[in-house]
Amino acid sequence: MRTLPALPLLLIATLAFTACSKKPETAASPPPATAPSIAPPAPAAPPASLTSTPAPIGAKVFFVGLKDGDQVTSPLTLKFGAEGIEVAPAGEDKPNSGHHHLVIDGELPPPDSPAPATANLIHYGKGQTEATINLTPGKHTLQLSFANYLHVAFNPPLASDKITVNVK
Repeated sequence: MRTLPALPLLLIATLAFTACSKKPETAASPPPATAPSIAPPAPAAPPASLTSTPAPIGAKVFFVGLKDGDQVTSPLTLKFGAEGIEVAPAGEDKPNSGHHHLVIDGELPPPDSPAPATANLIHYGKGQTEATINLTPGKHTLQLSFANYLHVAFNPPLASDKITVNVK
């Protein structure tokens, strides 16, 4: 004859005793206590504003070492400059700071809304101040646009002059 170990028998007996010792509920019995109801989480609040942030007086952005009419080769390494404003990653809501966007053969993004990321509008949301890009031979326009932590342009817009480069 096979015997069961003592621990499983003790566990079975305890469960059986606990189940049998409960009083049956009657209509007059209060309902069992339940956990307090938890309201579903509120939807995330929209950002305080998707409008332009006032630009610091005298702030400017520019290309370092590259000017209108330059002949260049591809790949082209660009250096982005900023004065009067701090370069910071997107998402960091710090006063007087933002990040660069590069417009290639296009127009500045619209104000009062986040700049879209496209092949002609490249975001440097990690706070980069340098990038290497590939351009086809021929003439191309380049312009820097500086945006706040939400990718929205400053007011007035902080943008470099639009320059034309000739790629050999």
